[in-house]
Amino acid sequence: MNTLFNTTFENEEASHYEHEVQLRPQTYDLQESNVNLKLTIVHTVGFGDQINKEESYKPILEYIDAQFENYLEEELKIKRSLFNYHDTRIHICLYFIAPTGHSLKSIDLVTMKKLDSKVNIIPVIAKADTVSRSELDKLKIKVMSELVSNGVQIYQFPTEDEAVAEINSSMNTHLPFAVVGSIEDVKVGNKMVKARLYPWGSVQVENENHCDFVKLREMLLRVNMEDLREQTHARHYELYRRCKLEEMGFKDTGPDSQSFSLQETYEAKRKEFLVELQRKEEEMRQMFVNKVKETEAELKEKEKELHERFEQLKRMHQEEKKNLEEKRRELEEEMNAFNRRKVAAETLMGQALQGCSQQPFKKDKDKKKLTCQTVSQAGALLFTFDWSHRCSHHVQHR
Repeated sequence: MNTLFNTTFENEEASHYEHEVQLRPQTYDLQESNVNLKLTIVHTVGFGDQINKEESYKPILEYIDAQFENYLEEELKIKRSLFNYHDTRIHICLYFIAPTGHSLKSIDLVTMKKLDSKVNIIPVIAKADTVSRSELDKLKIKVMSELVSNGVQIYQFPTEDEAVAEINSSMNTHLPFAVVGSIEDVKVGNKMVKARLYPWGSVQVENENHCDFVKLREMLLRVNMEDLREQTHARHYELYRRCKLEEMGFKDTGPDSQSFSLQETYEAKRKEFLVELQRKEEEMRQMFVNKVKETEAELKEKEKELHERFEQLKRMHQEEKKNLEEKRRELEEEMNAFNRRKVAAETLMGQALQGCSQQPFKKDKDKKKLTCQTVSQAGALLFTFDWSHRCSHHVQHR
């Protein structure tokens, strides 16, 4: 593009690791002598870099349709200003073909087939200096035969006008153009030319024996620029406009070939839209009701499960409470029995001590007998003292 317009355009380098194809438009105001040109260049960043290239053409197609849609909206306005409207419709697509020497890739055929009804396509073989002259001629023939066999309609330079019929007929036989670009000035002989310099020599951009760059520039900028714009408006845009209006319900004539009424069409389309809207509202309402019923059923099921769980826990709590009551009652009975035994033991012990203090001392045998008898009745652990021998004996009730 820099070589084509003899200008250095700003172009941010893009990596080849994009997740999807991105279109990057840039608009420039060019001036040469008294001619002003507003040029928009759209780069298809990341095209062909993905592993799955099945839908690589879709972002390009959507962008072209979006520009058609903007122009159609401007046309349908009550106050139109198409004279000074910035027309962003794509008038030409330079489709670059890799100079492999083989046939076209599948992505090339699919993309050009999808775009041929949307934009004027001119196939271009890039980096033509990497292929020999004989191989280049074979590649051109192969490319054109594959395009024809696959039904791809590329832009053909018009031959209706006698002034340009001869040159356009000649240029149609050179498609696809094999081009080389360079912005470097190289000295060849006694003059400076745009060329690519190699150790074995140079490839001159404007030398028609080296490449078809001059032919491409002549066809685009000098001979067929107006025809490209006319083809975009009369063919591609009109096709989009007709399909869009038919989709909206507009027709040229009525069912009885009567005159077409825009008001009637609008009213019919409005009624159709309202009926469709009401149908969708009813569907959404029914869907909401069904969803509410399903939710209520789920909540009832959950409530039933919670109630059953509550009853189960309640029964378990009552059983545990009953067991605790029984254990508490048994423990109280044991405590009462223990207290009774304790009182009886204390009573017997008091009586024994009282009897021992009133009676004279007996023999050791009698004291031991009395003490054993008292302890046997009390059922307690006691200590007795033998005052005659000054020793203690441990007596335990078995």
